[in-house]
Amino acid sequence: MKVIIQRVLKASVTIDGNKVASISQGLLILLGIINEDIKEDINWLSNKITNLRIFGDENGVMNKSIKEVDGEAIIVSQFTLHASTKKGNRPSYIKAAKPDVAIPLYEAFVKQLEIDLGRPVQTGQFGADMKVELLNDGPVTIIIDSKNKE
Repeated sequence: MKVIIQRVLKASVTIDGNKVASISQGLLILLGIINEDIKEDINWLSNKITNLRIFGDENGVMNKSIKEVDGEAIIVSQFTLHASTKKGNRPSYIKAAKPDVAIPLYEAFVKQLEIDLGRPVQTGQFGADMKVELLNDGPVTIIIDSKNKE
């Protein structure tokens, strides 16, 4: 699994003109899934995200996690995170899991993040044409890949 995490002051997801998710301070999480992803990827990534100290403390130092600031989260499925641009100018998405594999993993990730955060998590809609708005805070944008635990 690969995620792009953006620390936001606010974020929202709109589908067909209807706002389906909206948060204030927290994280916008773009999630890409491949066929090789398993439950251990979900657990590791959720734990990493919820404990990542990227929010400011009383001195303005990034020293607090989303849990410590009582932040909110939106998870948006994003198969294009696994695009290959190695050959030609048209990206290949062959590595991205098909819906029959990706949807159950996506749903399991949402549930695990809710457990780890101790609060509901908002989402987009898997496979929908979504309009995502955000006010990036910092900006702070971090890429994490569960297959490359560095």
